[in-house]
Amino acid sequence: MFGRGTGEPLPPPLAPPAAHDPYAAARHDMIEHQLRARGVVMHNVLEAMCEIPRHLFITHEFADRAYADEALPSSAGQTISQPFMVAIMTQELALRPGQRVLEIGTGTGYQTAILAHLVGAAGAVFTIERVAALAAFARHRLDAMEFRNIRCCVGDGSIGWPAQDGRTPEFDRILITAGTPAVPPPLLAQLADGGILVAPVGDSESQMLIRIIRHGATFREAELLACRFVPLLGLHAWNPAEYQHPHHGQ
Repeated sequence: MFGRGTGEPLPPPLAPPAAHDPYAAARHDMIEHQLRARGVVMHNVLEAMCEIPRHLFITHEFADRAYADEALPSSAGQTISQPFMVAIMTQELALRPGQRVLEIGTGTGYQTAILAHLVGAAGAVFTIERVAALAAFARHRLDAMEFRNIRCCVGDGSIGWPAQDGRTPEFDRILITAGTPAVPPPLLAQLADGGILVAPVGDSESQMLIRIIRHGATFREAELLACRFVPLLGLHAWNPAEYQHPHHGQ
């Protein structure tokens, strides 16, 4: 088990989704065998993963593997992370309704949908994707699901969300969904006091998923588990010129 889940009893099993859903059995199996059995214990996270249809965020040729325990290719050489990694990162954020979340790396929008579901109508998810075509794919999927609490931006996620009226925006939670050599300083500056940031940090081949909690000017860091993500490209991350063909990650 990880982070805030440690020592907590396992929640009761979720009821199987409706039988008319052709992916119902696969999604229920994902919840029980990939997530719950491996330490995902927060009931709201399990419910969100059961509610959000991962197959809608995957290109058609991989739809039959939508709920498999693996990362899958998306456009522009990126990936949609394996369900377990999405669930663990989400659990470590300890999201509550009404919070403001910054996501760096929209990808296909699946993780974005999970975050938006958990913060609810009173909260908001601000998500940045540097690849315009991928951002458009995600926006189309998220609009089709009628999310109204998501704001999307195409740009360099390593510099954070653009300032408004000269003021640095603040977020209760920040999630980086690509591997970075270090947490970009602008993102630490945008993390609210008491806020949580989760990110994969390391070299271009492998990273350690870390959780940072801010207490005033102090940032307390904890290591969670080894992982491998596509590189975060930008001014405060990896140089885009060095990554013409990004690695697939998970």
